[in-house]
Amino acid sequence: MPKPYSYDLRQKVIQAIKLDGLKISEVSQLFNISRNTINLWLSRQTQTGDCQALPNQPPGNGHKITDWAKFREFAQTHGDKTQVEMATLWEGQISSRTISRALKKIGFTRKKRLMATANGMKPSGRLS
Repeated sequence: MPKPYSYDLRQKVIQAIKLDGLKISEVSQLFNISRNTINLWLSRQTQTGDCQALPNQPPGNGHKITDWAKFREFAQTHGDKTQVEMATLWEGQISSRTISRALKKIGFTRKKRLMATANGMKPSGRLS
């Protein structure tokens, strides 16, 4: 996402229009900014009283699971079931993929040992 224009520049542009009496097209050529951008700044100033840039909020994810302690208990009690069955047992609408991501997030695994077993074959010392 591109970086917004500085607040100082916005104030100078609006001051050139309102106090100095320049036209929007003249100001756009002077500051090398499009007329549409200046119109957006002016409309924001009339609506909110200031031409400050909106805060940059990247699109987020509305998480379905918010109570992680409750989900850990749920995973302990229903750990023998498949993820599809766990999704149907969880209150509210939730997908099996969401259950999968949540299980991974809390570190829940179905494996008995966390470390992989060592290879049972011993090297014979001969080169083949």
